[in-house]
Amino acid sequence: MQRRSKEPSWAESRTEQLLDLRVCDLGVRLEHTWVETLVGKALDELARQGLVLRPHCWLADEWLTPDEVPGIGIPFYLAHPRLMRLERQQMLDVEGGTRRECRKLLRHEFGHAIQFAYRLHRRRRWQQLFGLASTPYPESYRPNPASRRYVQHLEGWYAQSHPTEDFAETFAVWLTPRSRWRSRYAGWWALRKLEYVDALMRELRGVRPLVRSSARPFAAEKNRLTLREYYRRKRERYSVGFSDAYDRDLRRLFRDEGGRDSAAKFLRSHQREIRDVVARWTGEYTFAVDHLLKDMMGRCRELGLRADGTLQEKWEFAILLTMHSMTYVFARREWHAV
Repeated sequence: MQRRSKEPSWAESRTEQLLDLRVCDLGVRLEHTWVETLVGKALDELARQGLVLRPHCWLADEWLTPDEVPGIGIPFYLAHPRLMRLERQQMLDVEGGTRRECRKLLRHEFGHAIQFAYRLHRRRRWQQLFGLASTPYPESYRPNPASRRYVQHLEGWYAQSHPTEDFAETFAVWLTPRSRWRSRYAGWWALRKLEYVDALMRELRGVRPLVRSSARPFAAEKNRLTLREYYRRKRERYSVGFSDAYDRDLRRLFRDEGGRDSAAKFLRSHQREIRDVVARWTGEYTFAVDHLLKDMMGRCRELGLRADGTLQEKWEFAILLTMHSMTYVFARREWHAV
């Protein structure tokens, strides 16, 4: 991968200055980035399967594959480390921010691109296995982690959210090298979907796509919002509001002022360790604990809580998270925003 010859002028800007810039003025490009390298590897995976489709990719405001466009929008923030840091600061997470997660998301979006390119959702057997693509997207869904009707690829049992997501997730599992999907899903109803995808992709080897649009909807280069407004809208969409059910406990543990750092940042730095320990103690699904942890981190940010950054704080929070995890029966009660 070729290195950038010159860093953009905003690369060292303070957060408040950066937030005043418009997305279209960032001047970021997909070319010569680590993401472009992963896109190339994902395209190679398609080629090894004999598929001629080459989804075009561009920087957009989020991960997306628009209807009837066999291409993939990739979040602009992945194009530069400074923007990734800002994304984490504003949203507490960077979707696709690691090579492993980015490759999983690319395979998922390639599934959507394949669907649109060949209009697979119009096939009767596709509809029998996955459902109707015209089904309205829900604002939230309640996953069943124990279900064997769906593959498990992205976090949150995303295949259960909508028929098109079910297909994209199934395709992603099928495309992943060395996934051993036949043995991994032996005895699962989801194996029927995987075998269908396998047969369908063999049928499409060497076949030119029916839809060849090169449109690039929601391109970052045309987004005239400031980063401040972009994140305000994004938080409204994905974080309608964090639960206040933990306020009393969070205020006991953290403080309103002082401290070495924000409580949200402190917890984020120990997120994986805390999540794994609590999941092991409680026997809960890791995804479920992580969801609750992010909710509590978000509430810490809303409350402006501060942390001293001590080892005692970390483990006292782990105890607090354990307590709430034991009463938070995620597998039966929790709804996921789409």
